[in-house]
Amino acid sequence: MNSGHEPWPAEPPLLACYFDELAVGRRQRTRGRTVTEADVVTWCSHTADWFWLHSDEVAARKSIFGQRIAPGIMVYAFAAGLGVPADSRSILANYGADRIRFPRPVYIGDTICLDAEVLGLDARDAGRGLAVLRWDVLNQDAETVCASVLKVLLARSAPAAGGS
Repeated sequence: MNSGHEPWPAEPPLLACYFDELAVGRRQRTRGRTVTEADVVTWCSHTADWFWLHSDEVAARKSIFGQRIAPGIMVYAFAAGLGVPADSRSILANYGADRIRFPRPVYIGDTICLDAEVLGLDARDAGRGLAVLRWDVLNQDAETVCASVLKVLLARSAPAAGGS
């Protein structure tokens, strides 16, 4: 992994593609994003997740982590921000996620990126298909901090010119 989390160039993001444009094995790595104190406090405020490992510096210093850690589900949510293009027209629905794991902590100040790969493609009908993606978050040391399998329902192809 490059130290700056530069995205892999040339191809459009996976979820900007239509189902018929994807192939099993295609990969994407996004830009990096540093997790800040403000991120953690804002997340805790918005979700009422004031678990002590996220919010109590003194107690967290005595934990197995030695410091506060970012909420795992927040890290997973940030992966969506990194990997889902806001203007994607190919996505019909988030179908769900399987096997979400947090094998390493994310600390305030860590920089994360999304590393995704198409694991499977299941054509549902003429207009839709289900993409199965390895959806992993890496830290600045290329260590996996969140591992999951994401399923997204995609349009098979772009609407015809002049269509809606």
